[in-house]
Amino acid sequence: MIRKTLKLATLTALSATIAGEAFATEWNVSLWGKRRAFTEHVEKLAELVSAKTNGEFTLNLSYGGLSKNRENLDGISIGAFEMAQFCAGYHADKNPSITVLELPFLGVDSLEKEIKVSKAIYAHPATQKDLARWNATLLMPSPLPQYNIVGVGNAPKTLKDFAGLTVRATGGIGKAMTAVDAVPTSMSASEVRQALDSGVVKAVAFAPHAHMSFGTVESGNWWTTNLNPGTVNCPVVVNTDALDALTDAERDVLLGSVDEALQHYVDTYNGKTMDAWGPKLKEMGIESVTYDDGELAAFRTAVAGPAAKAWIEENAKRGLPAQELYDLAVKTVSGN
Repeated sequence: MIRKTLKLATLTALSATIAGEAFATEWNVSLWGKRRAFTEHVEKLAELVSAKTNGEFTLNLSYGGLSKNRENLDGISIGAFEMAQFCAGYHADKNPSITVLELPFLGVDSLEKEIKVSKAIYAHPATQKDLARWNATLLMPSPLPQYNIVGVGNAPKTLKDFAGLTVRATGGIGKAMTAVDAVPTSMSASEVRQALDSGVVKAVAFAPHAHMSFGTVESGNWWTTNLNPGTVNCPVVVNTDALDALTDAERDVLLGSVDEALQHYVDTYNGKTMDAWGPKLKEMGIESVTYDDGELAAFRTAVAGPAAKAWIEENAKRGLPAQELYDLAVKTVSGN
């Protein structure tokens, strides 16, 4: 009798476990590198989603174990995983609508403004249609500050000194480098340290967190304090079918946690990351290179207008409402 009771209790517990597992929702999330300021909103989102659903909806974060970073959008399109982060400049032809956010000298001067303009572009029907080709729904941006450059060798004391310099720079930042006769090279962040150490490139354009995370400050001996040519746009997207398959409650939790996750990101970047940046430069003995206002004004004039004009013309030919997207970005940044 005791054995039967124990057996029944065991079966009941097992059934409850199986039932619980059957109703739990797990999403795989493809990231790269390691946990850093750039991924703090995804980390926070996973924490919030799990807490709000008592562990019934979880996001399993993988740093490079699911896909190469340049293939994350492809993985989303075939449902290899449910969520991923990627950068528009890695494959501009696959996501031309959001590359408007990578144009040089848009005038974005804070993470909060970067979030605002990204959300505006992400919400545009043409952008949503563009990403829908990959069965992707834009969830949230990864706001980054203006890029600056860490390099090896002789520091470019004037913008003319950039002539011939090989620089890892993607998107609009690459176009800005071309304007000063530098030689931009596109490569993923994880390849940068080796390229810098081997001499494939002599300089790297990154946001502060990436200079620290990917070790350019370990090799470099100078950095530009105020070049500020632009930034990259790296959205977090979800597989649209997976999003549609969520229960209403799960979807509400996921979407309703985005703003809190982004605020955590901003607080972390503006606080912890930037607090570490200055001391790190000092520790490594990195020389600061600052350009005068006249040079920077001439740089902006030479780059911003032509880059925007070329982007509009190129993407209008793709069938995008390119002028409309550009005007929306400019209007949002200016606050008008």
